[in-house]
Amino acid sequence: MNKENIAVGLDIGTTKIVAMVGKRNEYGKLEILGIGNAKSLGVKRGVVNNITQTIQSIQQAVAQASAEAGCKITDVVLGIAGQHIRSIHHQEYITRDKPDMVISEIDIEKLIAQVQKLNMLPGEEIIHVLPQEFKVDEEGGIKEPIGMYGRRLEASFHVVVGQSASIRNAGRCVKDAGLELSGLTLEPLASADSVLSQEEKEAGVALIDIGGGTTDLAIFKDGLIRHTAVIPFGGNVITEDIKEGCSIIEKQAEQLKIRFGSAWPGENKDNEIVSIPGLRGQEAKEISLKNLSKIIHARVVEIIDMVFSEIKAYGYDNPRKKLIAGIVLTGGGSELKHVKQLVEYITGIDTRIGYPNEHISGESAKLVSRPLYATAVGLMMESDINNSRSRLYVQEHPGNVKIQPKTEPLTKSTETASSNIQMNAITSDKSKQNIGDESNSEEQQNDVEQGTKEYIENRFLGKFIKAFKDFIDKAE
Repeated sequence: MNKENIAVGLDIGTTKIVAMVGKRNEYGKLEILGIGNAKSLGVKRGVVNNITQTIQSIQQAVAQASAEAGCKITDVVLGIAGQHIRSIHHQEYITRDKPDMVISEIDIEKLIAQVQKLNMLPGEEIIHVLPQEFKVDEEGGIKEPIGMYGRRLEASFHVVVGQSASIRNAGRCVKDAGLELSGLTLEPLASADSVLSQEEKEAGVALIDIGGGTTDLAIFKDGLIRHTAVIPFGGNVITEDIKEGCSIIEKQAEQLKIRFGSAWPGENKDNEIVSIPGLRGQEAKEISLKNLSKIIHARVVEIIDMVFSEIKAYGYDNPRKKLIAGIVLTGGGSELKHVKQLVEYITGIDTRIGYPNEHISGESAKLVSRPLYATAVGLMMESDINNSRSRLYVQEHPGNVKIQPKTEPLTKSTETASSNIQMNAITSDKSKQNIGDESNSEEQQNDVEQGTKEYIENRFLGKFIKAFKDFIDKAE
């Protein structure tokens, strides 16, 4: 199996770690080849707090996915979440030296590079710089400025920021698990890619991803990301409330929530009772399902109110008119019974459950037809996009790939320096490439793959990924 066609997403959540392997088929859909699940023991509210346990969980999930897929997993696209994530809105502009030439991708990159230089709070780093709308000279509301003429290029940006230590700890776990980090994506954006249609993003939609440790919000309008936020409460606090309210252990509370839990207490009758086995010979404990639903209801209402307040604080005082496509719920918490009806009751906005099967082929869709896999599917889709860019570059620029001579091994410092150089050097002496020498074909292919990988890091993954990788290498 050609490893270049394999896409791998890694979702490091508070309750679970999921590794998902897929491959695009001849119909343009992704086919799931393998899924690995492991209990997340070293993560709290989306942040790694135990490196060793997290590494072990990653290795377990990756090994399971690799065995199912029948291939070796070498690199992954990692999802980032947690209460340390915040977003800001920023406007930036550049003045072009040659307004008689059309605006190109280079101008967009210069503009994004300016935003990357923003001063953050101590210990913070920029994760994503997402252009929203452009303005060329005095003409605003432009979505795609490439090909236009103008001197002043301006844009509004959605900038996602996170704590450097938290992000690097997650990256360290991936690296120590024996994997390469090929991409870094905010988890609500990955979930949105897997469960939202382009029509919904155009009309206006709020994605609410209820995870184990956090609840993530992403608002889209006119096809663009408008706002992201992280609420530091998720399914785990519901479990904790059940544990305290019913005086049972955490494992029993989680099972109660999954099997009998409901966000709407009016459904249960007073005489509906469930029996919980006692510990070490103690008598069984009887719990009223109505009381259980009341406990769950109180916490879910709190979470929804916080998310709804965040939507209105963004500027949507009347979100029902602005969010024409309504609210889409996803994540493991959205599988709670009657949570959809409760969200509609509180917000007055049409709501649906988001299933990540739109971009997956028929048979494979059955494997991931649960909202809790939304993030992993989105990360796998991002990995596939990275692979497509890599293949496209090799096809369009076969002579531009930087080939390092094997006779002169590079030192570590030289490797780091050379990776900053874009691959635009073309070897003029064809005899030096040994094209006709079959003994060197494998080495050349490895060089091409390495060069392409460096190009993808420089061109598409941005300065943050590269700086992050350099930091990990220096730490070693």
